[in-house]
Amino acid sequence: MATALQIHVSGIKLPISLSPNATKQSSRVSKREGRIRCSATTPNKKYTIAVLPGDGIGTEVTPVAVEALRLAGSLEGLDLRFEELPIGGAALDLVGVPLPEETLRKAKQSDAVLLGAVGWPKWDDNPKHLKPITALLQLRAGLEVFSNLRPITVFPQLVDSTYLRKDTAEGVDLMIIRELTGGIYNAHPRGFTTNEQGDEVGFCTESYSASEVDHIARVAFDIAKQRRSKLCSVDKATVLEGSMLWRKRVTAMALEYPEVEVNHLLIDTAAMDLVRHPRQFDTILTGVMFGDILSDLAAMIPGSVGLLPSAALGDSGPGIFEPVHGSAPKHYGKDTVNPLAAVLSAAMLFRYGLKEENAAKRIEKAVSDVLDRGFRTRDIHTPGTTLVGCKRMGEEILRSLDARVSASNGSLV
Repeated sequence: MATALQIHVSGIKLPISLSPNATKQSSRVSKREGRIRCSATTPNKKYTIAVLPGDGIGTEVTPVAVEALRLAGSLEGLDLRFEELPIGGAALDLVGVPLPEETLRKAKQSDAVLLGAVGWPKWDDNPKHLKPITALLQLRAGLEVFSNLRPITVFPQLVDSTYLRKDTAEGVDLMIIRELTGGIYNAHPRGFTTNEQGDEVGFCTESYSASEVDHIARVAFDIAKQRRSKLCSVDKATVLEGSMLWRKRVTAMALEYPEVEVNHLLIDTAAMDLVRHPRQFDTILTGVMFGDILSDLAAMIPGSVGLLPSAALGDSGPGIFEPVHGSAPKHYGKDTVNPLAAVLSAAMLFRYGLKEENAAKRIEKAVSDVLDRGFRTRDIHTPGTTLVGCKRMGEEILRSLDARVSASNGSLV
């Protein structure tokens, strides 16, 4: 008979159903497979994860991702310590600023940051420095992250959920690498003024330096080498001086990576081709604004923004791992949202943040198993599959993580 456990995080209880064999195995190291451990044993490694649920559905999907991290980590003998901290509108409610000093300090001291979402209509009319989104920009700056990795993958189980033709979407597997610290979102001067006609004017600066482009381009070339050695750099070099420099620097760096096939596309052409023929892309390199747009456009290839994880990385220090779907106020509190983007962000946390590849694969295989078993949230539901909510999907992910161990007497299958 199965043993029911209750795991608590962020005020949410998620039941795990463990088989009798799995319960015995999780309490000790298997004699045959010493690599499988849980937090009840002496761990191999200890990590601290800063958990920032934030606003809206961030508070619903983050606990699911935390429990996936906890269970997958325990099965790999990892001792994960979680510290929940306020950010965004939640922090504004608590202390009057979107990113409290204590949150940033503890995030810097952590090994990785798991972020839910920031943003809430209550704060839309605040001055910029008191908007929830400012917390995200401040967190990125404080942790000195500059590269944003956004994988776009069409799960074979979800090919009927795509907004594209099935034969167009099948087999899509690409990585968008977006620069975070320069460009029109961050450059100066910016602000508001009045022109000679007395009209109010809002202005921003689109600017990239050679060192900023080189910094992100090297990340993209290195990742492309690990994938299929194809890199597409996206810009607007026909119009924007920042893009002209961008293309010049990427072209120069390509000489250092002769094994990587490089081509350049204008942003409008890239957007069209992402819809028309997405399989042509492997690794896409682009700036902060174009990457923001392209990654949301590309969300429609797998069928939902609720499937898209992301990682924000620097040269050192903790990275930020978050789903790209935002706080989604209209869906908050209904237990209908998709936690898979957050769970897959947890897998990226293991892979890129902690360098724990086996734990990352455990989570990814559990997600695939849940989809194989036909469970779907509302955004990816199709006839013949089982419609579930956020919490139930989380429970099924945990069951799949457990089942992959108990089915093989403790070894990862």
